[in-house]
Amino acid sequence: MGRLPTVSDVAKLAQVSRQTVSNALNSPEIVKATTLARVLEAVDTLGYRTNAGARRLRTQRSSTIGVRFEPISDGVSGGLLDRFLHAITEQADSLGMRILLFTAVSQEEEIAKIRQLRAGSDIDGVVLASTFHGDRRTEWLVRDRTPFVMFGRPWGQGKAEVPPHRWVDVDGATGVKEATSHLLSVGCERILFLGWPSPSGTGDDRRNGWLEALATHAAASSSSAMRLWEAQAQLLHVECRDTLHDAETATREALAAHPEVDGIVCASDSLAIGARIATVMTGRSDIPVVGFDNSAVAQALGLSSVDQRLDLVAAATLELLIPTMDGAPLDEADNHRLISPQLIVRDTPIVLPLGSGEPRSSL
Repeated sequence: MGRLPTVSDVAKLAQVSRQTVSNALNSPEIVKATTLARVLEAVDTLGYRTNAGARRLRTQRSSTIGVRFEPISDGVSGGLLDRFLHAITEQADSLGMRILLFTAVSQEEEIAKIRQLRAGSDIDGVVLASTFHGDRRTEWLVRDRTPFVMFGRPWGQGKAEVPPHRWVDVDGATGVKEATSHLLSVGCERILFLGWPSPSGTGDDRRNGWLEALATHAAASSSSAMRLWEAQAQLLHVECRDTLHDAETATREALAAHPEVDGIVCASDSLAIGARIATVMTGRSDIPVVGFDNSAVAQALGLSSVDQRLDLVAAATLELLIPTMDGAPLDEADNHRLISPQLIVRDTPIVLPLGSGEPRSSL
């Protein structure tokens, strides 16, 4: 195996000094555009990569981002944060940075771990996930002057309650609105929304997308359609825990009470798969069901679902976090990113048996 290319090799190929190569890689704004282009071309040609260890010694920074590894969820969508971790680790690596995972069983322990890692210069910044009503971690981290970005909005907290900070989130309302509009476009008229118990910032946001799609459709139709929308908003909203069993039970009860339901939109894939099982077991497999998260199970079962586009979430998170770690002041007019999700429509669900004695039905 040949030796790895060095700064001297890059300088020689680009016909510049070693210092110019260093400036091009570390302070490109002070290098003439033509020279910078020549250096970067040489870097690409040689496959040169900066020495991360040397850079850490020079800058006295760890080039490491801390992320709490969440406990595994019981639901089908529980692997969502695992996919986010993979995306952000891959993208951080391409920028010469590392991700350090740590565990914690409570908010207090998470903050204590972050303080410990910061005190030991093990991390330069933090990504927080799984925001919720009453989440106080933001306040703690701002007070501690820890660079951070939250994956999730400050749900249920006004400006007076939570200090300004950087965050990235997925526009769940838009995703569910698109899912509901899709069902309306294929002829569904009475669409059930299966969500989580309120208050749930994420769940309530997704339910609002369902309501908005129905309202928009009704407004473009007749007065009777508007009355139908108002009735649906009152009756065709069901809440349950994010488990297959609870979703199946809730859907069975909803279909028994409202046999006119001809489409179901869900706040997660766990709920959607439970709902799909209920439609099959009650002889209503013709009812289309749309989930949220585009999980591996939904893909395997051919279930339509809303994809959160976690690669874009990871990129936006790093885009906001890295300048923060470099000491950039907070710009309240540009402190967040709201990612538009993508509806993945699957028209041919896989046919599976549901158990002994049951007919083979599409899930």
